[in-house]
Amino acid sequence: MKLASLTLGAPFDGITIGYVDWGSYVDWGPAGAARSVVCVHGLTRNARDFDALAEALANRGSRVIAVDVVGRGRSSWLKDPSQYVVPVYAQQLKQFIERLGLESVDWVGTSMGGLIGMVLAAGAPALVRRLVLNDVGPFVPKAALQQIRNYVGLNPQFADLDEAERYVRTIAAGFGPLSDAQWRQLTRNSVVDNETGGLRFHYDPALKAAYADSADADLDLWALWDKISCPVLLLRGGSSPLLSEETAERMRNSGPRAELVTFAGVGHAPALMAADQVSVVASWLAQGRQ
Repeated sequence: MKLASLTLGAPFDGITIGYVDWGSYVDWGPAGAARSVVCVHGLTRNARDFDALAEALANRGSRVIAVDVVGRGRSSWLKDPSQYVVPVYAQQLKQFIERLGLESVDWVGTSMGGLIGMVLAAGAPALVRRLVLNDVGPFVPKAALQQIRNYVGLNPQFADLDEAERYVRTIAAGFGPLSDAQWRQLTRNSVVDNETGGLRFHYDPALKAAYADSADADLDLWALWDKISCPVLLLRGGSSPLLSEETAERMRNSGPRAELVTFAGVGHAPALMAADQVSVVASWLAQGRQ
């Protein structure tokens, strides 16, 4: 595993959306691997969410690139918060993949990362070979979006890691049953030293500005879904408020006809840290090599 960064070119050079340095990522496995997997996190998460999955995939011979989407983790923040939207992320990540010299990739996307993957799979079909959607689909009810809005951008401050972990266990309860060590790891990767002391979440609080308006209506991307032609694996938390059984079933029977795996005792979204979750993804991606 190595930490790396990459600077995008025009139009993402400070003129259009007001930033220069973007593209912090974690790179696992051999650079010359025959298969490359891009992993993209949820709304307020970061690249380190995929450590367990990335290690497993790298051990199988894949190169795995887990990305900090702009505004999260070690990537830079945007000067214009209104640009924190999926279409912009999709453009950025398309250029990012191209600048790495990769013609096509397998894609694993959790929540927001899955939406970005759907946009690319529909609009740039040669780029995405196989698509794993982690607890997200082309329809998200506004009630679920509003629930997320309740905590995005609150920018809480924590005196220490213990206090931060108590908070993370509350807002991330839907990630499923994790061990104490996993909760600690998840928390450690979620926070950064605050300039005024203590800890804060490792993302730009201004994310709330762009997200707030989008949560006032259902998200309906069925027309986009029908344009996707690559194989799709759909992971669903059995009690997910964001991806309903009805939506998952429609995804199985329309568009690319996703293969569905549901994890009992999990909400939004499966953390991809448990052995059974990692195994499902790794085995399904391996089918693309046959």
